[in-house]
Amino acid sequence: MSLAKKNNIEDYLSQNKEWKYQNNCISRNFSFNTYMDSINFVVSLAEIAEQQNHHPDLSIGWCSVTVQFTSHDQGGVTEQCLIMSRLTEELFR
Repeated sequence: MSLAKKNNIEDYLSQNKEWKYQNNCISRNFSFNTYMDSINFVVSLAEIAEQQNHHPDLSIGWCSVTVQFTSHDQGGVTEQCLIMSRLTEELFR
């Protein structure tokens, strides 16, 4: 998978304001009512990541999860990163 074009990333971010782009990654913080809600979200996201073979970097806090997508192999955001962020949004809803 090759790197996403800059205008594809910008278009995606303009439609998904909670996602941020920096340091060759897109990321978003998700908030939950309980700690276990956040853990269940992580488990479900891990299952999707395995199916898609594209895995996020995750940071778990108290009732929050920060999800970050990049391609370590490609050195930046790929189209698969954008797909995974969309799937993450669907899971959160």
